[in-house]
Amino acid sequence: MTETKEAPLRKMKSLSAEKIADIARESGIVGAGGAGFPTYVKLQSKAEIFLVNAAECEPMLKVDQQLMVSHACELIQGIRYGMKATGAKEGIIALKAKYKKAIATLTPLLTDNIRIHILPDVYPAGDEVITIWLATGRRVPPAQIPISIGVVVNNVQTLINLAKAIDEEKPVTHRTLTINGAVNKPMTLTVPIGTKMSELIELAGGCTVDHPEFINGGPMMGKYISDIDAPVTKTTGGILVFPREHLLIQRRLKTDQQIIAMAKTVCEQCRLCTDLCPRHIIGHELSPHELVKSMSYKQFAKPSTLLSALTCSECSVCESYACPVEISPMRINQILKGELRAQKAKYEGEIEPQDPMAEHRLVPIGRLVKRLNLLPYYHEAPMVEPLWQPEFVSIPLQQHIGAPSVPVVSVGDDVEAGDCIAKAAPDALSVAQHASITGTITEVDTKVITMRRG
Repeated sequence: MTETKEAPLRKMKSLSAEKIADIARESGIVGAGGAGFPTYVKLQSKAEIFLVNAAECEPMLKVDQQLMVSHACELIQGIRYGMKATGAKEGIIALKAKYKKAIATLTPLLTDNIRIHILPDVYPAGDEVITIWLATGRRVPPAQIPISIGVVVNNVQTLINLAKAIDEEKPVTHRTLTINGAVNKPMTLTVPIGTKMSELIELAGGCTVDHPEFINGGPMMGKYISDIDAPVTKTTGGILVFPREHLLIQRRLKTDQQIIAMAKTVCEQCRLCTDLCPRHIIGHELSPHELVKSMSYKQFAKPSTLLSALTCSECSVCESYACPVEISPMRINQILKGELRAQKAKYEGEIEPQDPMAEHRLVPIGRLVKRLNLLPYYHEAPMVEPLWQPEFVSIPLQQHIGAPSVPVVSVGDDVEAGDCIAKAAPDALSVAQHASITGTITEVDTKVITMRRG
């Protein structure tokens, strides 16, 4: 590593791998990409490759690509700490060529064992299994996790949070997210965790359509928001606004009964959903068209075929791009997953040879944007710093996979931003929660801690 590369970066603190993982747990760091898996567990793994998933391939989300410019040093520092904790010898930042500012900003900061890998502008390049395959050539077997092939994957914002927790002793109190779609001022901004989503819509100038509906996350994998007063959490990547009649909203409003009825009566077994399934093309057994058929002929389906639903990443390619008759194989998989998990069933299967056309079956982002009719709502959403703070925040005790955090405050307590208000549940997969504003605790229950700004 040359002196030129070293100069912009802080000197790393001399910490053990165990201490780095402990800080991540105590600072409340979870996967910011949406899954919310506690980061400390990944940092306890021993890996060969430390991969940064910076693809951000969900159309309309503009978070990671801008954070890589504004917080480049923190990102590299977070990678260095992550590599130290896991023992990884190589760090890879996987991003797209169109993120030109990010590439230009990061390149001078790269060390000898950290490199950039350019991903194609396709969906779902950000599915961690696909990101690993594209960036390293390694394939994660079905029902396995990346560490099974020596890789640990983290998101951009996750690693920035790790660097801040270690170098600045700042826990996770804020979330950077994009507000896009049918709003007057599309933007990307950083807000206190627990802020009402409705307040952020107002901050973006309000909606531009008469009957707005909302999605938490991206247009492909994002969830329908039934309560726009719900709080921003550590995994809220974006708030997208669409008119009620938009196909993305109408699909999410269909009931399971409607989805099953369509699967039984409309599917023509063209198998396009399987031909374009990202997991299938890299060698997983998962075959969406077979799972759709199983809804009518479950008694004839192979047990492994049904169990393969557990390996679905719910990327929505089958529903949003592949199916020509508006069936949702993804929703079928979700229904089957619920049944199988209730039975505590597990999938066991070997990885098969990948499709020889695999790289050509990923979906170009431009085509996806047109197919989903996103062009009228597809805006740049630049990073802004509003001079605004919420009067109240409601901080959920479970913003992560695992056990809820345990409150350590009571109603009436005065706390400073950054103070611990809930500790990680003992002997469980859990992380701490912290005050996102300075103020007074107004409510504490089994699910949420509410604060008023002081």
